[in-house]
Amino acid sequence: MKKIVGLSLTIAAVSAITAAPALAESAATGHSTVSGTTIWVFVAIAIASAFGMAIAAAGTGIAQGNAVRGAVEGIARNPAASGKILSTLLIGLAMIESLAIYALVIALILLFANPFLKYIVG
Repeated sequence: MKKIVGLSLTIAAVSAITAAPALAESAATGHSTVSGTTIWVFVAIAIASAFGMAIAAAGTGIAQGNAVRGAVEGIARNPAASGKILSTLLIGLAMIESLAIYALVIALILLFANPFLKYIVG
């Protein structure tokens, strides 16, 4: 239960931080610079990016745990092969971690340089 509450609070905080530029008011006029629809689009994009990164981080964490477990079991069965197992493990962990980095790049593009925003918000 604590993990769900913590995750919810984290998502809310990320949404509030990333939507702050959209909620900013113009200093000269005192009016909001964006419409209500635009604000909800930014909030939805922020929440979707947060969920995407959470899923990517969970998936890569599970995959890395399984990879390390398999490598440790392999070294325990055959200590002489530890060099080959270690080098293969490090290459595999780098490949697994690159998937989380790709998800982060996509989330950042959606948050800050969304190419589809001009079609969504008129």
